Amino acid sequence: MGMKTVFFILPNLHQGGAEKIVTTICNELDRKQFRSVLLLFQKEGPFLKDLKSDVEIIELKTKRIRFAIFPILQEIYKRKPSIVFSGWGEISAFLSYFIPLFPKVKFVSRETNVVSKHVVRKEILFFYKFYHRFDAIIAQSEDMRQDLIENFQLDKEKIVKIHNPVDFELLDQKQNQPIELPFSSDHKNVIAIGNLTARKGFDLLLNVFAELKNTPIHLYVLGDGVDKEKLEHQRQALGLENVHFLGHVENPYPYLAAADLFILSSRYEGFPNVLLEAGACGTYALCNDCLGGINEIIQPKRNGEILAIENTKAFAERIVHILEDKHDASSIRDSIKSRFDKKFIIHQYEEILNKL
Repeated sequence: MGMKTVFFILPNLHQGGAEKIVTTICNELDRKQFRSVLLLFQKEGPFLKDLKSDVEIIELKTKRIRFAIFPILQEIYKRKPSIVFSGWGEISAFLSYFIPLFPKVKFVSRETNVVSKHVVRKEILFFYKFYHRFDAIIAQSEDMRQDLIENFQLDKEKIVKIHNPVDFELLDQKQNQPIELPFSSDHKNVIAIGNLTARKGFDLLLNVFAELKNTPIHLYVLGDGVDKEKLEHQRQALGLENVHFLGHVENPYPYLAAADLFILSSRYEGFPNVLLEAGACGTYALCNDCLGGINEIIQPKRNGEILAIENTKAFAERIVHILEDKHDASSIRDSIKSRFDKKFIIHQYEEILNKL
């Protein structure tokens, strides 16, 4: 067995689930077996500083995927890696068409969402016709795996389920950084994190908080995105003085660790890292009953609960009840560590890459 060179492909290393996971895989793969090379459209984003110095970076210097595809193909042709690992659904879709050009290279795609819910653009869906050309497709949750089999007629032998890893060392280091938090001890502090887009369901969460406006419960939303103004209007229209939009926060972990409750209000997910991280910070979670592996992360009453958020009143009542109870932070943390610690998960990635 020689050393295998693995090309990982991503647009950049900005904050996002795919970026975080690929950074962790590049850092942790066994150096005796694998050499990690990271192809980025643009060499930017906060995870660059978490990347180990022996991971080679090739910058394609482009913003758009359609301009990146030919430079990617040129690099594969020139460097002849053993494996090409696409960490992002759209790149995988376009890449699938060109796989036959490289009969000696193995191609792996890591899906980031329940595809039938997430991919709506016709031109991208067209390329999913060629998706079967991948040698392996990594799904992060059972929901995602079933979706690929049922809606894209993919061979179930090719689809491997691997959960997302949690890098506890890095997370502990980040959650202990001294940061001035906006929380108050006069009320309960509830936190939600994500891009301000429809997919994340913050509009539904604001409706829930409309039921809680006369209670000592405050919601802090971390994140930025296209629906920022829309959500701010909704907050004002509902008169929610107990809801605070904090915008993009570089290090959300001290917030997660200090919060009394984490809420996941998404309409659908892939396999939500932020839910794993809330648990890794010892914080109890209440999640919308949506697709995306939520039921594979939540151990009911131990690290969290699942309830349909559309039932606004019941969800609001659940928040009140949860906040009245005590939750054991170390038990919540162990629930995540025992199943999703990076060493188990990276081992599964190494097995797949070695099998190819």
